Amino acid sequence: MVESIKALEALLIELWQTGIDGFGVSNALIALAVFLVFAIFRGLFARFVVGGFRRLALRSETKIDDMLVEALAKPLKFFFVVIGFFFATEVFTLSGSAAAIVANLNRTLISFGFFWFLYSATEPFTYSMRRLENMLTSEIVHWLSTVVKWGIVATGIATLLQIWGIQIAPIIAGFGLFGVAVALGAQDLFRNLLAGVSILVEQRFRIGDWVLVDDVVEGTVEHIGFRSTRLRRFDKAPVTVPNNVFSDHAVTNFSAMSHRRIYWRIGLEYRSSSELLLDIRQKISQWLLDNPNFVDPPKLPCYVFIDQFSDSSIDILLYTFTVTTDWEEWLQQKQELAIAIKNIVEDAGGAFAFPSRTMYVEPTGAFENFVPDTHDSSSSLE
Repeated sequence: MVESIKALEALLIELWQTGIDGFGVSNALIALAVFLVFAIFRGLFARFVVGGFRRLALRSETKIDDMLVEALAKPLKFFFVVIGFFFATEVFTLSGSAAAIVANLNRTLISFGFFWFLYSATEPFTYSMRRLENMLTSEIVHWLSTVVKWGIVATGIATLLQIWGIQIAPIIAGFGLFGVAVALGAQDLFRNLLAGVSILVEQRFRIGDWVLVDDVVEGTVEHIGFRSTRLRRFDKAPVTVPNNVFSDHAVTNFSAMSHRRIYWRIGLEYRSSSELLLDIRQKISQWLLDNPNFVDPPKLPCYVFIDQFSDSSIDILLYTFTVTTDWEEWLQQKQELAIAIKNIVEDAGGAFAFPSRTMYVEPTGAFENFVPDTHDSSSSLE
């Protein structure tokens, strides 16, 4: 009985000191204590150091330092976990496969933290590149940011695979063969991708622009993607258009207008005298020249002329441009012009023509020989 107790005691002491394959209970407790110490340091770092940088960033007028602190705070705090895990594993006396696994775990955590740091830094980097939007546009900057992020992710995954002894060269070669097979059946995908790049480089339109794609759709651009572009019609229905459609169809960008046009034909009665027509024409022209909402020549043409003899009217051509391109303001100014023209015509003693028909009736006694004769006229019904 005494020998059994001594054997159990020796087993417990051995388990406490050496454990299984170098993992002793005492070492495990020491390692846990070391890890907890660095966890405490992580909390202190987050509270005082990161908090101090955050307060300093808030005092500055620029926004990029605020974004930098917020983006890098979590990766920096994660490095305390990495360091704590490294020193905790140094407590154990490991050998063989166990030592190799722990070493790979440390390399993995360090690599993961490093690439996380780089990935988080891309957001403030993208914000700083907005100064180049005049040359590159915001869409190209967004694309570059996306490419950089995916590049960091791909490099990080390749690094982690290499750490664990997984060769990426055969994987890349396999993807290459797979890519050739896919490319043969995905020509439209590459056409859309190249068309999307062309849209951004040529700056045919940008997010927020009102565009018309002939025979396809009209609406506001919401997103320009690698393969397709999303527009929202004026009935608020979203429409996804493949990018190659913009290469095959004419695209009108209404948001790029410098001015809005008004093109009318104003029909006056045939009984209007020449003096009356010229007087009305001159007053309309003068009203446009005096109104600052309309563009004066020679910057843009402004035409008011007696134009043609229509079936029921003598037409005055009005061709002018407004300064504003905002649709609501344009409608208001067009309304003001319409009211002004109506007042000018009525004050001058003229009248607007409308389609009419005159009927001539023979005397009653000749009813059997009655032949109706109708023709269009600008006069009132008689």
